[in-house]
Amino acid sequence: MDAISPPIGSPPTDARGGPAQTAKGATALNSDFETFLKMLTAQMQNQDPLNPVDSTEFASQLAAFSTVEQQVRTNDLLTGLGTQLGVLGMGQLQGWVGMTARAEMPVSFDGSAVPLTLKTRPGTDLARLVVRDEVGGIVQEQDVPPRGGDYSWSGRDGSGNQLPEGIYSISVDSFQDDEVLGSDPVQSQARIVEARLSGGATVLVMAGGQQVSASDVLGLRNPDAS
Repeated sequence: MDAISPPIGSPPTDARGGPAQTAKGATALNSDFETFLKMLTAQMQNQDPLNPVDSTEFASQLAAFSTVEQQVRTNDLLTGLGTQLGVLGMGQLQGWVGMTARAEMPVSFDGSAVPLTLKTRPGTDLARLVVRDEVGGIVQEQDVPPRGGDYSWSGRDGSGNQLPEGIYSISVDSFQDDEVLGSDPVQSQARIVEARLSGGATVLVMAGGQQVSASDVLGLRNPDAS
């Protein structure tokens, strides 16, 4: 039977389904455990009959042996607990798939206007929308209301030229008397199509391909709600 590959974006796993890093830790502990056992056995077999090792020293070594064994078992228990917690988190997020999420995330532009929520700094008298492509290059800049709030981004520059379809990162630079107060990402909305575990965190995949951490979601709504 062919091996089943893990989902795209999932962390590497060992043969028991745990994270690869945890598997490496368990392997190291097991190696230490076996090495200790071999050393203790060799010491008992080769001790001088006329000058045997003191019993208290053996007791101390056996106590150390027990400690190593407990570390191995504890590591296995923690690995299983982490896996169970990850599955629990995924189960709780199952109801999110199909919902529309609002978060500070890149937008997927398909030629239609994109609704945004702009955040500006207190005292702003000039705000500028800055649009970057997937490699971070600035492809558009335009003035927006200094008060911020709801805004519809058309994806067209001052000459009316439409940007190519794709993923864009959008932020708002706030100014006061030509002094930069700061830059803040915009909030946008997208439909959730998948929830996956990546690096121990739950990542949501949007219909346009954007990915955002579940902890960064600011709001959810049913797309069928009026």
